[in-house]
Amino acid sequence: MLQKLPILLGVFVVMALSNAVVPVLPDFAEGAALQGVVYAAYFLGAFVAVLPAGLASDRIGSVPLIRAGLLLTLASGILILLFPSGLLLLAFRVVEGIGAGLFLSAALAWANSQLPAGQLSGYVMASLNLGLVVGLLATGWLDAAFDSHLAGIAFFTVLAVPAAGMSVFVRESERVGFARADFAGIVRNYFWLFAAAVVLVGMTGAVAAVYPEYTGNDSSVLALQLATINIATVVALLVTPRLALRPAPTIRAASLLMAAAVLAGYVTPYAFPVIGALSGVFIVAVLAFLAETKIEQGVMTGLFNTASYAGFTFLSALAGLVAGGVGFLAAFVLLAGMAAAVAIPIGRCRCEYRG
Repeated sequence: MLQKLPILLGVFVVMALSNAVVPVLPDFAEGAALQGVVYAAYFLGAFVAVLPAGLASDRIGSVPLIRAGLLLTLASGILILLFPSGLLLLAFRVVEGIGAGLFLSAALAWANSQLPAGQLSGYVMASLNLGLVVGLLATGWLDAAFDSHLAGIAFFTVLAVPAAGMSVFVRESERVGFARADFAGIVRNYFWLFAAAVVLVGMTGAVAAVYPEYTGNDSSVLALQLATINIATVVALLVTPRLALRPAPTIRAASLLMAAAVLAGYVTPYAFPVIGALSGVFIVAVLAFLAETKIEQGVMTGLFNTASYAGFTFLSALAGLVAGGVGFLAAFVLLAGMAAAVAIPIGRCRCEYRG
């Protein structure tokens, strides 16, 4: 437990800090397009870091990357507080994303190498989404209480200190029975699995990126509305890990239901929990399956994280640009169409496992 606690606390803090800008995005930038860029800058940093971090975890171990990721998260939080606008804000959001990418890939590689397959990773992802929830709610409340859109960032930057300090207790996990990764073969056999992650995981971020400007609600209301996405994801991550869900049929069903939920999200925020729950079911199915492949988990979880952050980065930016240029209805319709499209090629995935 002494080793697991720093991992779970670390992922909670990293995600809470990353989400502390969402309820107060209008205070960081004007217009949906610029707000989408501020939101996506973090995910760009994570996107470029997660795959190298996963590969490095298989070669040098996960623990150094876990510690480096937490230190970068702490440093970026301090720098955003010092430079909360302009190009420097974007640069430090990218740095924050790099720290999160290093930490999350290494932490998932560490967790997904434990037995039973995929169970601890489910708890890691639940802590991740709990961090996103608390990041939203605490920031909305702190903004209202202190009349400062930086209050949430300050709070979670302080929490990053004990998280980074406790990482000294983490030791490398034993990775017995995992085959050496053939990168080209993995990409070839699991391409459509990771392509689905781009859309079905990234969809939650895309909806969160455009909704604040769409409604114009105050930060506390927005925090509650958007938090329902992550609360539902947490519930799904805790409830479904023991289900033997195979990837292709799960993804096909989730994608079609996701398309309907996103369209409903244009009309009512009550659709948000459905979006979050579907994303959670997908994550559980994929992480358990990746563990069952018995291939080095650094590269497998690195590719999964790369796909997820690609979705958060590019879907969020794309949704913001479409909303700002064409309209919010067009943005929601585009996202729903992308979700539905995932159901078509997933049957071509040659998803094999050795478990």
